[in-house]
Amino acid sequence: MPSSEQEPQQVGIEALKNHIRTHKIDVCLWCTRVLTMLCTFLHLFPIFGNPQSAYNKALIANAATSALRLHQRQPRMTPSRETFQAILLEDSCHYLIYSLIFMYVSPFTLVLVPIFCFSLIHFASYSLTLLDTIGQNSWWGARLLISLVELQSRKILSLIALTEILLMPFSFILLFLSRAGLLTPFLYSQFLIMRYKSQRNPYTRNMFRDCRAFFEDIAARPSTPQFIKVIIMSVIQFICKFAPPLPAQNAQ
Repeated sequence: MPSSEQEPQQVGIEALKNHIRTHKIDVCLWCTRVLTMLCTFLHLFPIFGNPQSAYNKALIANAATSALRLHQRQPRMTPSRETFQAILLEDSCHYLIYSLIFMYVSPFTLVLVPIFCFSLIHFASYSLTLLDTIGQNSWWGARLLISLVELQSRKILSLIALTEILLMPFSFILLFLSRAGLLTPFLYSQFLIMRYKSQRNPYTRNMFRDCRAFFEDIAARPSTPQFIKVIIMSVIQFICKFAPPLPAQNAQ
């Protein structure tokens, strides 16, 4: 009787081992995302170690995640213009560039918000796959937490998009505070343009639209002073000049 009760667990563990052997890159991605979240936590709450070191390790772990994911999306890279353009369209390439930009900037906690949130969403999703491999009824507490993350995934993605936008003016502030290099705002603006044009993730583009509607509503209110209206509309027109054209399927 005891042996028959233990048999399903043994089958589940063997299935997990087989899954790890056959999905090595996916498991590595899961591990690097765990490391990103752990290092972010240690940066915010330096229980042990140096918070600046934890900050850098979080960015390095995210760069590793992005590189692995880019390898999955573009396994055959050839030295051609078409391949380079295809790579630049990948979200994983965007966040590889993001990690490299801020790796040479003094620690700024807001930078870790997007990479932590992305890691959390994908960690939860793949953790569910691993739990299903072990058994449908295993670790119900973990499944409950995962379901909470998945239910809030749209809000988390919107938070990521808002943070991406807010980091643009902050990059100039960091420059004036001598905490960032001269190229940081320019490089980050290119990153933001790539996020705006993303074919798989429209949240940054939608957040720009929502922000524009919000500020235009403020400008249209009778109680808003005239000079504030002029500033708001001037800033909106200035930003719109940098909005890149979208592919036909996204522009519709």
